[in-house]
Amino acid sequence: MSTTPITLAFSAALLLSLLAKLWLATRQMRHVAAHRDQVPAAFVNTVTPDAHRRAADYTLAKGRFGLLSTAFGTALLLGWTLLGGLDALNQWLLGAVQPRFGSMAYQLGLLAAFALISGVLDLPFELYSTFRIEQRFGFNRITPRLFVVDMLKNLCVGALIGLPLAALILWIMGAAGSLWWLWAWCAWMVFNLLLLVLYPTVIAPMFNKFEPLADTELRTRVQALMQRCGFAAKGLFVMDGSRRSAHANAYFTGLGAAKRVVFFDTLLQRLTPGEVEAVLAHELGHFSHRHVQKRIAGIFGFSLLGLALLGWLSGQSSFYEGLGVVPNLGTPNDALALLLFMLALPPFSFFVSPLMAHFSRRHEFEADAYACAQASGQDLANALLKLHEDNAATLTPDPMYVRFYYSHPPASERLAALALSTR
Repeated sequence: MSTTPITLAFSAALLLSLLAKLWLATRQMRHVAAHRDQVPAAFVNTVTPDAHRRAADYTLAKGRFGLLSTAFGTALLLGWTLLGGLDALNQWLLGAVQPRFGSMAYQLGLLAAFALISGVLDLPFELYSTFRIEQRFGFNRITPRLFVVDMLKNLCVGALIGLPLAALILWIMGAAGSLWWLWAWCAWMVFNLLLLVLYPTVIAPMFNKFEPLADTELRTRVQALMQRCGFAAKGLFVMDGSRRSAHANAYFTGLGAAKRVVFFDTLLQRLTPGEVEAVLAHELGHFSHRHVQKRIAGIFGFSLLGLALLGWLSGQSSFYEGLGVVPNLGTPNDALALLLFMLALPPFSFFVSPLMAHFSRRHEFEADAYACAQASGQDLANALLKLHEDNAATLTPDPMYVRFYYSHPPASERLAALALSTR
């Protein structure tokens, strides 16, 4: 393997991102451990010492496991790239598949084989997280049988959706000339918008049951809230989230007229009608401030830039050689370029994550303020406290860790802002 500027840049980004992740994780663990036995003053009257310690222990358990998975992920990335793992897989498929079944079958085989191998390697970590950590803290409710069924369903859905999309993108890369990346971006954009429409009614019901909201009082209250906010939805549904986890949530899904409001059954079991209304008002705040559209536009913008960059890199032999792969001769390198770019991008994009987290936290504050104007701010504060306790979210995260990773503000910051909004 030759050492090129791409090799050096990738190695530096990989090392720096690993060191940053380990530094942030250890900061978080030390900070949480140091405050484990003392409930913050703002929560003394609302959070018990046992609940506070449980949240700290859950955070520490996930943190220790995160250190291991981060180290493994970095080693695996190094193995796929600079140590020649992807090159070995590519050469084997090039000799075994391409002569007999053609170029497209070889390229799709490379993408599918990579996805399957990656999934198998990640499986032990997913099993440990689900059946040891989540089980230990009382969150896991999924059975081994349901876990396997979900895994097989995900595999089937991924193949039915992913392979045709991959075939389309590969065809565009080979047929659309130097501006293939622009046409590929258009196809990707249409696919994502179509998925937003189909997910609520076609894909999600494959994994969960969705029943119309039966609580008449709550349904009336929620419909009145949506009418005040000028929001129309296809329906109000309750999802059987308790089949898999004790964690609670509520969300909107779909696009345009296909939008649905979905409540986890665990959420309805825990919150009062007023608190449910306040949580929903928060979600409506995201739509009122057009946060969803802004996030979609941001994703599409970054994907366009990424595909444009890939369009240039895919024609450079140094891109392949610098990342441990020998480019194909006489056979398209399109699937190889896609995989290499997907592997090489995360160490660089990691350093943009604090900016994305910052905007996400700001959106949460705006949605909270909207909820206070449309519902009870006190109910929202009560709901947040219950959800933090039920999800064992720590009340004492490390400030630097928060700024880098948290998409939602810590409970202390959100409740302080809510207190100001309700004065």
